[in-house]
Amino acid sequence: MGNENHANSMHWVKGTVGKTIARQGHVNIPDGLYEEEHGRDGFYGPVSHLYRTHAPTNWKRIEGTLKPRAFDCNRLGVSDHDAITSRTRVLFNEDVAIHVSQPNLTEMPFFFRNADADEIYFAHRGEGTIETDFGPLAFKQGDYVVIPRGTTYRIVCEHTPYFLVIESFSRVHQPDRGLLGMHALYDPAATGVPDPQPSAFKGAQGPDGSTEWEVRVQRQGQCSSIFYGFNPLDVVGWKGNLTAWKLSIHDICPVISHRAHLAPSVHTTLQGSGFVMCSFVPRPLESEPGALKVPFFHRNIDYDEVLFYHDGDFFSRDGIDAGMITFHPQGVHHGPHPKALKKSWDSNNTWTDEIAVMVDTEKPLHMSPRAQETEWADYHLSWREDDSSDPAEDTAKTPATV
Repeated sequence: MGNENHANSMHWVKGTVGKTIARQGHVNIPDGLYEEEHGRDGFYGPVSHLYRTHAPTNWKRIEGTLKPRAFDCNRLGVSDHDAITSRTRVLFNEDVAIHVSQPNLTEMPFFFRNADADEIYFAHRGEGTIETDFGPLAFKQGDYVVIPRGTTYRIVCEHTPYFLVIESFSRVHQPDRGLLGMHALYDPAATGVPDPQPSAFKGAQGPDGSTEWEVRVQRQGQCSSIFYGFNPLDVVGWKGNLTAWKLSIHDICPVISHRAHLAPSVHTTLQGSGFVMCSFVPRPLESEPGALKVPFFHRNIDYDEVLFYHDGDFFSRDGIDAGMITFHPQGVHHGPHPKALKKSWDSNNTWTDEIAVMVDTEKPLHMSPRAQETEWADYHLSWREDDSSDPAEDTAKTPATV
């Protein structure tokens, strides 16, 4: 461990500042060169900046399964079922499963308990209440709701919702803010926890109109039903530091630098074993002359990167709409779309106007068959700078049909 720390503390620099490298990363990149960040441990570890004569995403084609992908999950449509049964798994590995849920049945006729995973609901659309063992939690568009493993709950919506749902097979927790202090990213007072409402469970009928209350318990991916003659959410009080809780993405205050673009690790909102979740929200653009204003080219070799686009103008690339998901696997470069890069230099904009949720995973993710049905087939070609045959223009506007 001592040798490893010593090695990581070494400061190696090659090249000539101002000619082949920049003195400050992401600022005053030498003319005609492209800066790439090669980082380890999800930008938490050692990094190098490589200065290239070509954009590393300007490939002609990719053969094989390893390539950037995009899924238009809006095309899955609204399901006639409840929020649980409507889940569509998009990407998954041993640590985490990423779903979307667009239920038409706005009131669950049963209670649910996940014995496999902590759950994170992000309300992309809709509002309502999540009734839990600890009491009800009202949610609205843009809210994260964290439900610990083993919690019994039911979702009641006022409008047809669209949820991004994360199953974490380890405990979900908030990030260590370190030198930034406990109020960085969001004030703990901005979070909400439930209060029991004893009057809510005294009704004579269950949610399906019968005299039974069904609790569906998921274990090893399978559901079993337990039936009660009373409302199982009969808690009249609780204490402790384990509970369901919520946070609005609109209450997140991003960590920023006016001089240089920061790595996405500073935007970490939630963590579990083998993955992190980050929130990207509107923020001032870098004001330092010569500073890169869009996400830098990088090969985050230790993590797969998933982005769920929630709202706004996604300035780092064209052709992406709210409700879509992009997936950038380990081993393939990632960076700004050529038009977005040019626009960032020409634009007088001083703020970003985008809201997105990122999930980075240590272990490679797998695609579900339903995700493949919604895939934008030529997404990986949309970085090509050679538009002689207009491939980028066409694919940036028209997702592939199923």
